[in-house]
This record gives sequence, C-alpha cells and structure tokens, in this order.
Amino acid sequence: MEVFSWLLVLSIILYYFGKRGRPKDFPPGPRPLPFIANIFLLAFQRGFLNPLKQFQKLSKQYGPVFSLYSGRKPMVFIQDWRLAKEVLLTKGIEFADRQTNPIFEVINKKKGIIMAPYGQAWKEQRRFSLMVLRNFGLGKKSMEERILAEATYLIQALTENMRAPFEPFCFTDRAVSNIISSIVFGKRFEYEDATLRNVLDLLHLNLKLSSGPWALVYNDAPLLRRLPLPHKTIFENAEKIFAFLTKELDEHKATFVPGEHRDFIDAYLDEMQKSEKKGLSFDDENLLIVVSDLFIAGSETTARTLQWGLLYMMAYPEIQEKCQQEMDAVLGNNVCLKYEDRERLPYTNAVIHEILRFSSVVPLGVEHAPIKDMMLSRYIIPKGTAMMINLHSIHHDESLWKSPNKFDPSHFLNEEGEFVKPEAFLAFSAGPRVCLGENLARMELFLFFTSMLRNFQVSWPDESSVPDCTPQFHGVLAPLPFKVSLRQRQQK
Repeated sequence: MEVFSWLLVLSIILYYFGKRGRPKDFPPGPRPLPFIANIFLLAFQRGFLNPLKQFQKLSKQYGPVFSLYSGRKPMVFIQDWRLAKEVLLTKGIEFADRQTNPIFEVINKKKGIIMAPYGQAWKEQRRFSLMVLRNFGLGKKSMEERILAEATYLIQALTENMRAPFEPFCFTDRAVSNIISSIVFGKRFEYEDATLRNVLDLLHLNLKLSSGPWALVYNDAPLLRRLPLPHKTIFENAEKIFAFLTKELDEHKATFVPGEHRDFIDAYLDEMQKSEKKGLSFDDENLLIVVSDLFIAGSETTARTLQWGLLYMMAYPEIQEKCQQEMDAVLGNNVCLKYEDRERLPYTNAVIHEILRFSSVVPLGVEHAPIKDMMLSRYIIPKGTAMMINLHSIHHDESLWKSPNKFDPSHFLNEEGEFVKPEAFLAFSAGPRVCLGENLARMELFLFFTSMLRNFQVSWPDESSVPDCTPQFHGVLAPLPFKVSLRQRQQK
C-alpha cells in the first residue's frame, strides 16, 4: 500500500513542478529530473527502506557536502565531521535558523523551541525553559531520585509481565514519558492509563507521518492542501495531542497561585504575568507549543534508545554479562544506585554511549538553516536553506572510529579501561541548538538501563533465530517490534 502512496505522490509532484536548476556556487548533487526533482532518490527509501544508504553513495560521488531537491526546495546534506563542527559550533549562531516548513507552521505557528526560527522569541523561550528545568532538578539529586522512583515502577511492571515473552517498548516508553510529565505537569501516570497510552501513540505516529510522503505533498503542493488527503491525519492527531495538553493547562490555571511553582506550567504562568507589560513572547500559544516540545523531546528519543539497548543486550549477551559483572563487583547488593556511579562503571557507561552511537536514533538531527547567506567549504548556502547533518554517517565514519559498523563499547574506553568521549560523538547535537534535555536524557538512560540489567537477565526468546537489528527509518531510527524474555537474576 505504501508503494502506491509513493507513486501517487510522484504523480502529483510530476504535475505541479517544473525543472529546477541549482544556484551558482551551490553544493553539487544529482541533476533534478524534469518535474520530480530528486525526490525519486528519497521516495522509495523513506518509510520502508533506509535512505541513509543512498546518502552514503551520494557522498562518495559528490563529496561530503551535496544537495538534493525535495519538491521545489533544495536541501544540503553534510556527511563530514569537520564541516558539521563548523555548522554546529564554529558558526553555530549563523546556522541556527530553521527552514520554512508549512506543515509545522500550521501546527506550531513558528513558536516554541524545536522548530521555531532563530530570533529573540526563540532565545527567550529556550533560556526560560532551561532555567526552569534546572530549578526543578535537572542535573541535581532531586531529579535522580525522581528517575529512580520511576525505575521502581518500571521494574515492577516488567516483573509482572515476565512470565512469557513480551514487547518491552510500551513500558520503557511510559516510564520515560512519566519523567517529563512529572516536570511539566507535576504528576506521573499509571502505565495502564489509557489517556497516556493514546497520546504517546499519537506522538509516535505523527513523527512518522511528518517525515513521510503526504507531509511532502502538503509542503510542496499548496493547491492540494485543502483536499481530504492523508496529510489531514497529521493535523487531526496534533489537535488531539493539544486537547490533552490544553486540559492540563486549564487545570493548572484554575489552581494557580502566583509565586508557588508546582511544576513547569506554574512557572510559565507566573512568567506570563510578569512579562505581560514587557512585550516578551510568553503567551498562551507559546506555552502550549513549548509544553508540547518538551513532551515530545522528553519521551521519543530516550524511549527509543532504551529499546535499542535491550535489543543490543540480547544480540550481544557477552556485553550484557560484562556490564552485570562490573555492576556486581562495584555496587554489590547495594540497592541504592546513583548517577555518580557511572564514574565507577566505565564499561557500562561506555556501553550506553555505544548504544547511542550505533543506533543514532535521530540520524539527521533536526534541520538547520543559515540566518543569512553563508559560505561553507567553497560553497554558498543561501539564507533559509535546509541543512541536514548526517549524524549517522559521522557516527559510522571509518576515519573517526576504529570499527564503526560493529557494536563495540571500546570506542568509549582508553587503553586503561577508563571512559572517554570522542569529540565526534554527536548524539545530542551541539552548539546553540543542542538538545535542551541532554543532561536529563543522560541521567535517564543510565539509571533506567542499569536498573533493568541489575534486576534481569535479558535474552532473545526464539532460539531458532537471532535478534534483527535492522532499523526502520521514519524520522527516527527505531528497531522492528520485538519481544524479550526476562529472568530474575541474583546479584553476586
């Protein structure tokens, strides 16, 4: 069915678009075909194959910076660590914008943090959000205690379902989402809560749809936007998610006491009152979009990384065993796990970072765009051009990693067995647009991952096969659905 969808998309683009040419001094790439540009290079990859392999081929042909046309708009792809560093860090401000994206503009109205254009409003929202996250324990003991408390619920849920092989993602997904829920809403949800389950399902689905063919049709074929085509599902799902968030916001407004902050929403409502006369960007719309951004960013990628972690531990049982031996030797029967224990568990810490590198859950990051015409290498990148930094390519570069296509924790260990983090590790991006919740995600990954391995032996349930680590590409890289067998382990 998906193949037919793509064929229809190509037919529509064929009808609406004419031949495109590259601007002068623009990065090279395959010549756009009449009408359909370069979309044929992406179309039969996205959704059911992996476009990252095609990008590698194009990089070998055109160099570490190349361009493709997606509909009417050019996109620049960066495959090289040195150039990625220039875009993210050296010239981070100059490349900190976002390209105009009609589908996200309808949903987010150019507000919030993730997709908002670079400017004063974005600076205000990011600065305030980071300050409030820190006030509510980001990187502190209180946040560690919150995650460990949720880890207890997670271990209990896994224990109750371990009688037979089961799919673990729904449990790790809800555990991770409960951390950001506790910060933003001041509460957690029971794993059986139907509302939470439905919202998370909508979030995952919309992430897939927004990087699929019908989102492309909406962005590049204005005359079709009002037709009842499948892109309407994206907006319907977004409305349902916003309805859930709006209900939470209304409940907070009804019980809000100025100066008394129970959670992020209360702090934002207070800031709205203070900044009302200052002409700042704190308003109801921005509050809704920022909360949505935090909820999305605080659940999807971390939950997917934990999903990959369980799969890799089944695929490489010797690595799992070595992690457990290290934890047993260092922690013994001490049930009080701490985030600072990562410094005494270099191998386990290296395994977690290798999960992040090898899976590269967000393989292309979030697009960047120059705030003005910029030079990169010998090319001119016009203002507003979408720039995709291929983090997956950098994480699998043979010149940067000794065995990039092998799951090998020694990538993060020196000869003495001490943990080291190579400069080319970009799981959370870098620079002005670096992931807002990087410290939170690191703490969650360490505490959830070690909690599960301390309590369970994780194994592949089908002895006649081996774990399938083939990724699915739909905005993020996720494993195929799988089941896991758990066995309670006795710590030595």
